[in-house]
Amino acid sequence: MKVLITGGAGYIGSTVASACLDAGIDVVLLDDLSAGREDFGEGRILYRGDIADAALLDRITGDHPDLDLVIHCAARIVVPESVADPLGYYDVNVGRTVTMLRLLAARGLTRVLFSSSASIYRGDSGAGVDEQAEIAPGSPYATTKWMVEQILRDAAHAGSIRAIALRYFNPIGADPQLRTGLQNAEPSHALGKIMTARDRGIPFTLTGTDWNTRDGSGLRDYIHVWDLARAHVAAVQRFDDIVDGDAPYAAMNVGTGDGVTVRELVAAFDRVTGETLDVVEGPRRAGDQAGAFALVDRAREALDWRAERTVEDGVRDALAWSARLKTRG
Repeated sequence: MKVLITGGAGYIGSTVASACLDAGIDVVLLDDLSAGREDFGEGRILYRGDIADAALLDRITGDHPDLDLVIHCAARIVVPESVADPLGYYDVNVGRTVTMLRLLAARGLTRVLFSSSASIYRGDSGAGVDEQAEIAPGSPYATTKWMVEQILRDAAHAGSIRAIALRYFNPIGADPQLRTGLQNAEPSHALGKIMTARDRGIPFTLTGTDWNTRDGSGLRDYIHVWDLARAHVAAVQRFDDIVDGDAPYAAMNVGTGDGVTVRELVAAFDRVTGETLDVVEGPRRAGDQAGAFALVDRAREALDWRAERTVEDGVRDALAWSARLKTRG
């Protein structure tokens, strides 16, 4: 089996690629390297370019006529940036995805595994959400993910493609073998900001302390990126069992099945490092929500998968990757 991974030189895509290779699935990577790292493609087949470039997709499918499926991870993903630049996000995440889907379908690549987001759910309860929970994207970024899901669903029911969307919240950690990890030395998510604060010897700013959660801080489902990658592999391997002519589209949550608040994440970080991080409180960020966590019964049944790694594992691997990234440059 061989798969095309868009965004394959980014954090999620490169880790999914490693998990695929470990499972005996050949990979072809496509990335414009606007956020990804070229060295994440070392030893792998990497094409540099835009997902909507018809000539490039012609070359890829011509070079690899045995491609079975596309795993679509390419996207812009920073929530505050999406609030500031919604048109840019709709262009990249939605417009170019539509073009890519049409081009690939015309070339016979009609199986699609979409790396979606559980941020599409209403996130003001701090509770668990299943796939029937209310959809209420809280940012342009989240809206782009929901729009693509609707596009995939409609195209699947029209017979153009078959598709699975995996919805997840906040990946943390790195490939346990440290082949890949977060490409940004100072990432914008909570754990990245915690690590940056420690490195700089400054307090960590906890943004939002009046959310409707057990301790007032935002709550997320922090899934280890390797568990997430394993879920993608399971979806590839079981694709034809999950979606067929009668049910050509499916969406499922992928997560730990439990929520962790930002205060609890800080506590886990303290336990791993053996230090106590200084924390100050700040206002909410634009586009943020209280949060929720994923109920994952559907994925457990359909994929025979469950998350195996803890938040502490994620912190530990993130720190190990960060140390390695600093030496690699």
